Amino acid sequence: MLSRHGAAAAALTVLVVGSTVAMWLRAPAHPPWRAVVDGVLVLSVCGTLPLLRRRPVAGGVYALVATGVYYVLSPVDGPLIVVTILTLYVVAAGGRVRTAAALGAVLVIAAGLGTLAGNEDVNSVAIIMMTGWVVALVALGAVRHGRQEALRAAVRRAEEEARWRATAERLRIARELHDVVGHHLSMINVQAGTALHRLHRDPEQAGRALSVIKEASRETLREMRATLGVLRAVDEQPGTEPAGRLDRLDDLVRHAELASLETAVRVEGDPRPLPAGVDLAAYRILQEAITNVTRHAAARRVTLRIGYGTADLLVEVEDDGRGAAVDTGGDGSGIRGMRERARALGGELTAGPVPGGGFRVRARLPYGADG
Repeated sequence: MLSRHGAAAAALTVLVVGSTVAMWLRAPAHPPWRAVVDGVLVLSVCGTLPLLRRRPVAGGVYALVATGVYYVLSPVDGPLIVVTILTLYVVAAGGRVRTAAALGAVLVIAAGLGTLAGNEDVNSVAIIMMTGWVVALVALGAVRHGRQEALRAAVRRAEEEARWRATAERLRIARELHDVVGHHLSMINVQAGTALHRLHRDPEQAGRALSVIKEASRETLREMRATLGVLRAVDEQPGTEPAGRLDRLDDLVRHAELASLETAVRVEGDPRPLPAGVDLAAYRILQEAITNVTRHAAARRVTLRIGYGTADLLVEVEDDGRGAAVDTGGDGSGIRGMRERARALGGELTAGPVPGGGFRVRARLPYGADG
C-alpha cells in the first residue's frame, strides 16, 4: 500500500507526464530522439519526489538542473516546473531552508535570463508569478519544519520529564526502604546484644529483648511488602504509598517501650488531615529519632511531641540520655537524613543537646508542601 506521500508523488507524475504527452501530440513533428530525451528528463525529475526525504539536497539540485535542460532542449513547454517548485518545498520542510531558498533563487534567475535571451513563452508576468510560488512554497516548507522541530522538542521534554519523575520515584522508594530496614535492623541489633548479655543473668530481660526483635522483624517485613508493592503497581492509586503515617504512632511508642524506654506522647492543637508527604516525613523523622535514642543516647525516658499549628506541623523528640544522636551520611540516616527530609518539604529541622541533659530533635513541616 502506498503511503500518503507516495500516492501524491504518483498522482503528480501522472498529471505531468499526461500533460506533456498531450502537448507533444499537438506540436509539429520533431525527431524521435527529442521525445525520448524529454521523456527521460520528465520521468527522472518526477522520480526524485519519493527520494527527497532521504536525499533532499541531491534531489533538489538534480530536479533543478534536469528541469533547466528540459526547457532548453524541448520544443514544448510542459508543466515540469511545478515538480521543481514542489521539490523546493520538500527540501525546506526537511530542514534545509537556506538550500531551498538558494535553489529557488537560481530557478528564478535562470528563468529571467531565458526571458532576456528571447524566450517569448515566459514573460515578466510569468516570472513574477513563478517567484511568488517559489517564495510561498519555501516559506511553507520552513513553517512545516519549524512545527516538526517544536513537536520533537516537546516530545523530548516529555520524555526527559518522565525519566526525571521515574528517577525521583526510585530515589523516594530507595529512601523508604533504607529508613524501614535501617530503623528496624538497628533496633534488632541493639536488642540482640541485650539478649546475649542478659541471657543467663536476667532471662526475663533477655525475653523482652527477643520480643522486640520478633516485633521489629515482623514490622520490617510488613513495611517492605508495602513499599515494594509500589514498584509492582502499574498505575499508582491512593493507598499504595509505603506504610508509615502518624496514625500509626502507637507502633513507634510500642517499639520504644519494648526497648525499655518510658515513652510519653503529647499532641498539641487540633489534629487535621495532612498532605501525604508531610505525614510520611513526620513519621520517618520520629522513627529515625527514636532509633538514634535506642542506639546512642543511653536514655531512660523519651517524649514525643506533635503540634498542629496554623501553618505547619511541629514534630519533636526529646530524651534524657547522656549521648547524642549520630549525624551520619546523607542518604536517609542520622540527623542529616532527617534534615534533608524536612528541607525537601520547605521546612527545617534542628537537633542538639538540651540544657540539663538529654537531646532534642525538632522539625517544622509546612502544610502546603507535599514533596
